[in-house]
Amino acid sequence: MRVQDIRHEALRSWIESAAALCRPDGVQICDGSRGEYEKLCEALVDSGTFRALNPSKKPGSYLAFSDPADVARVEDRTFICSAAREDAGPTNNWVDPAEMRSRLRELFSGCMRGRTMYVVPFSMGPVGGPLSVIGVEITDSPYVVVNMAIMTRMGSKVIEALGETGSFVPCMHSVGAPLESGAADVPWPCDPERKYIVHFPETREIWSYGSGYGGNALLGKKCFALRIASAIARDEGWLAEHMLILGITSPAGEKRYVAAAFPSACGKTNLAMLVPSIPGWTVETVGDDIAWMRFGPDGRLYAINPEAGFFGVAPGTSPASNPNAMLSLASNAIFTNCALTPEGDVWWEGIGYPAPKGTVDWRGALYDPESGKPAAHPNARFTCPARQCPVIDPQWESPGGVPISAILFGGRRPSTVPLVHEARSWEHGVLMGAIVASETTAAAAGELGRLRRDPFAMLPFCGYNMGDYFRHWLELGRREGAKLPRIYYVNWFRKASDGSFLWPGYGENARVLKWIFGRCDEADAAASGPAGARPSASAVDTAIGAVPAPGALDLSGLELREDALRELFRVDPAEWRADIEDARRYFDKFGARLPEELSRQLDDLAARLA
Repeated sequence: MRVQDIRHEALRSWIESAAALCRPDGVQICDGSRGEYEKLCEALVDSGTFRALNPSKKPGSYLAFSDPADVARVEDRTFICSAAREDAGPTNNWVDPAEMRSRLRELFSGCMRGRTMYVVPFSMGPVGGPLSVIGVEITDSPYVVVNMAIMTRMGSKVIEALGETGSFVPCMHSVGAPLESGAADVPWPCDPERKYIVHFPETREIWSYGSGYGGNALLGKKCFALRIASAIARDEGWLAEHMLILGITSPAGEKRYVAAAFPSACGKTNLAMLVPSIPGWTVETVGDDIAWMRFGPDGRLYAINPEAGFFGVAPGTSPASNPNAMLSLASNAIFTNCALTPEGDVWWEGIGYPAPKGTVDWRGALYDPESGKPAAHPNARFTCPARQCPVIDPQWESPGGVPISAILFGGRRPSTVPLVHEARSWEHGVLMGAIVASETTAAAAGELGRLRRDPFAMLPFCGYNMGDYFRHWLELGRREGAKLPRIYYVNWFRKASDGSFLWPGYGENARVLKWIFGRCDEADAAASGPAGARPSASAVDTAIGAVPAPGALDLSGLELREDALRELFRVDPAEWRADIEDARRYFDKFGARLPEELSRQLDDLAARLA
């Protein structure tokens, strides 16, 4: 398709103005075909960006090594440019929109010289679905195009769905490395000194410059599906969340769907693709990272996974930790910053076996296990189609979504927070989400291992003032006729005094899901029974919420010391009081934008701990 053949006048005009600004050597409207994908991958191999992996090891798969200065999301270079600074809020970087537009126009002027400008029409969610939204990314990176072809529904069918007047989110991206005539390219072009990931929530625009990596460049992912979508969701009365979605089925054949929010690299993909250790229970994957949720006619929240692929952290993924992820990425995958074995396969720390002799590390050097340096970057990634997951849920592409029975929050907490506890009410559950804290990981640039507040696991991804975001959650809980999911907080990462993990995690996490499943069954039974009836045999109340009653958590076949079990559920008032004070200090930054209900919930929690 040529630009002049596009019937959507606003889209055609935008593409033409982008080409005039960026001055590429040519423009390609991506059709999303397999032939186009393969041709782009071949060109990436020829340019040195991709290495084709051994087809007997990883058929149809490729490995890329990024520039060492372009390996993760750059939160300090991510901006929410709302008209008013207070609408961006204290957790976002803000620049006046007019000033930022001027800066971006200067950066983008001529930025695609010597390159092709690709136009990538994509749908977040099934094309034409009632919960789906369309975007168009303009980019000069073929690496971005092939990843977007996996991560979204991309191509001509999206332009057809737009028709002549359909709405779309415009997404401008450039690696920021124009090529002068005759100049040699590099395998990973970027502008490491000048990175900008910019969102204009009022006009629903995204501009990204200087980075070719992950969430900085695949603009359908964090930029659109969370930052811009969260602003749209606030205005339209729904939720765009950093959450996995899974379906869990009991031995009796009853099925429930659960959404869960954890900060990046805290086990979302592992939980989404869980292989339960308890007989008769099965888990199926709807999505591993993002959930869009809207109320259905029956008052329940229905969720879709707006993505079409998985963009997962490779290190730590293994047949033991996540066998279904390993099967998902066994073919037709793109790997970034993993190590390369002499047999033409990929390797990373935690894969389950030693690096073969002759392995090349993510910087392209021969790997020396004695050096202390990792072979794969800690934030090395895999991109693969969701349809390849062996436990993909039959309803994962249902346009109307799946009904959510429970919402989980969690993070890496070595102490204080028990294995699982249940909110006392929707308001209390919103407080749980608002005070999520976790040890930082390699998924974002910066210091590792420190504890930071990450409300709803949305700290880097909320496209507006988080005080208003909390209020939006509270208001949804007051919606007339709403049948709200139950809310839980889980912590797989609590440690003993010697630093070892108390809970084995992975497949054993199904035991916690089974308890939550039972609690939802009890709640449904109570709701349909006599007014005020609420069974409690499966839980005991504590100051912070309900925890499993003795014997209620299925531990059959699990060797867990009694003292470890006690520590997993110990609620230490002193630790929690300190945590409350830290949460108060965090809440102070929101000033008048903090909903009064959350302050009251903190006061009530403190009183129960007294």
